[in-house]
Amino acid sequence: MFTPFHSRSANAYKVVGIETGIPQADPHTLVNMLFEGLLQQIGAARSALARGDIKAKCKHIVSAVRLLEEGLKGGLNHSAGGTLAQTLQDIYDFCEMRLTQANVRNDDRMLDEVRQVIEPIADAWKRIGGAVPVPERVM
Repeated sequence: MFTPFHSRSANAYKVVGIETGIPQADPHTLVNMLFEGLLQQIGAARSALARGDIKAKCKHIVSAVRLLEEGLKGGLNHSAGGTLAQTLQDIYDFCEMRLTQANVRNDDRMLDEVRQVIEPIADAWKRIGGAVPVPERVM
């Protein structure tokens, strides 16, 4: 009935073609890969926008939104994560909204804004490493 977080995360990676290492990755690594993929897609969208390739910009923004929606938001466990999970949900919702606006308006500043919001979260996640056990569906 419900798909486990690691399966949904793997599906989100496949959507944007990031498949190497997924089957053997632990939950922390999967979330790390989601953040890396998200930041890569934002960077690629910014590059496409700068060179006037609107079709590629749209493709990368759609991929970024899917990584947020199906990967990062899909893995939040509000029961176990409490206010942290809700805060992350709110941040991811904001980022989705800004990515959508950036796509419609061809606005690089909005894309950079999302990058600036996500990078510190991704860096913090990377720094905790395997130091803290990650229960199923916390991030």
